[in-house]
Amino acid sequence: MSDFPSAPTADAPVDPTASLVRSVRRIAQAIDVRSREIARLTGLTLPQLLVLQSIRALGEVSTSAISRDVSMSPPTVVAVLDKLEAKGMAVRYRSTIDRRVVHVRLTDAGRQALTTSPGLLGDGFIAGLARLSLDDQAAMAMAVDRLATMMQVRTSPASEQDVDDGSAPQPIPA
Repeated sequence: MSDFPSAPTADAPVDPTASLVRSVRRIAQAIDVRSREIARLTGLTLPQLLVLQSIRALGEVSTSAISRDVSMSPPTVVAVLDKLEAKGMAVRYRSTIDRRVVHVRLTDAGRQALTTSPGLLGDGFIAGLARLSLDDQAAMAMAVDRLATMMQVRTSPASEQDVDDGSAPQPIPA
């Protein structure tokens, strides 16, 4: 007798959770492949490009606002900004009003990197999305947003008292 489940048959019900896990895995794999391609083409990681895009969209902005905008932890954003500053693409400076607040702005090199960088999702995805009706595009965006929200790690008061078992998610590499 095998310890592995048999392949689903035409009569067996499809497990939506298993299907969802496989789909999320395929998305993660596609993002990983695209991220490596972008890094090869630009010398920038996906998180670095996301942070540059956030700064461009929000203007001269605080690191905490970037953190919220790109859904990265503040320490991860700081690490990404360290690398972007080292590459001359962003500059941090303290607020003249409140010295505890650090603002960030793009440099000319950062603006140029965004101008020449490829799209984060790839031409094939963009073309496929464009073939969908606006209603289908909106439904897909809502479904993926709902999925992302459901997958976010939530901490409850009870779980905050638990001992860290090392299984907590790790920050995204800068």
